[in-house]
Amino acid sequence: MIEIPSDLHKDLVPLVFLLGDWAGAGVHDFPGSEKCNFGQEVTFSHDGRDFLEYHSHTWVLDNDGNKVRPLESESGFWRIDADRKVEVTMTRDDGVIEIWYGELAKQKPQIDLVTDAVARTAASSPYTGGKRLYGYVKSDLMWVGEKQTPDVELRPYMSAHLKKVVTPEDVERWAKALPDDMPDDGIAFFK
Repeated sequence: MIEIPSDLHKDLVPLVFLLGDWAGAGVHDFPGSEKCNFGQEVTFSHDGRDFLEYHSHTWVLDNDGNKVRPLESESGFWRIDADRKVEVTMTRDDGVIEIWYGELAKQKPQIDLVTDAVARTAASSPYTGGKRLYGYVKSDLMWVGEKQTPDVELRPYMSAHLKKVVTPEDVERWAKALPDDMPDDGIAFFK
């Protein structure tokens, strides 16, 4: 269920499908790095201003799905303009700062992003740019990331399938919003 918070900045309404806490798993595979499955937690939040705040934490999973160690963390800010152009500023734990530009697709909740600028600290690994695709599919958030380095051409390296984290407060709010005349069998409600 997508809800538009009353205090959400009006410019962010097209990005409302991103809001909330998300959790799931994915695959990491890039030359020179360990190929692995990973877990991920993502939060998109807002404070009434014209941007979404973004935080992502990933960790390596063992064959049983247990956390082994941190993989990557990143945080940033997402904006959108009246022409559905999206801009993202992002900082990653490995010493990379990126500016991404892209677009929200028409008629579907899908965002394509491409790096416009990359700044790296001396301690960061080689990286020259990337692409990302985010999509809201059947109430889930899915994404795929591509990256390139001076030695590796642009190629997919991470993708994940995330589910919305539901809190007890969410369930209580949804229960209070149910109509009083809900049929006992629940089936008539869908007719």
